[in-house]
Amino acid sequence: MEWSDAAMWRAVLACPAAESDAKIRELLYHLHLVQRSFLFVWTQQPYNFPDFVSFPDNASIARWARTYYDESRAFRRSLDDVNRPVHLPWQDRIVEITGGVPHDATLAETMLQVTAHSTYHRGQVNLRIRQLGSEPPMTDFIAWVWMGKPKAQWAP
Repeated sequence: MEWSDAAMWRAVLACPAAESDAKIRELLYHLHLVQRSFLFVWTQQPYNFPDFVSFPDNASIARWARTYYDESRAFRRSLDDVNRPVHLPWQDRIVEITGGVPHDATLAETMLQVTAHSTYHRGQVNLRIRQLGSEPPMTDFIAWVWMGKPKAQWAP
């Protein structure tokens, strides 16, 4: 996920039109807000998010987003049971959407959700990059595997 996010960020920061694009900025903030939301739940920390308006440009969101990976790696190294149930504070809203009572997911299932959710929004960002006249990066998991699983290359 970090490799894909870094590739997306390099493309965003290299696309001049992306700097003033509200849709890209909203997607980027949301994508990384959700990643952090799950990490806060997993580590039982209080939510602590900077407000969207506190980011003056895309590069500031990228710097904030990048710190997630060291924190999530530290968490993953501490794991002993990925099958433990995780109650997500916002899951009770699922009743409004489906009409059914939500069941707790496992830690592994919520980790899969984070990667799936991030992939979905990276696709939206990449589409927008193309619409703005730039070339989006390849961010597919299988491409990362084919490339020998390279480390993430973040923009300076």
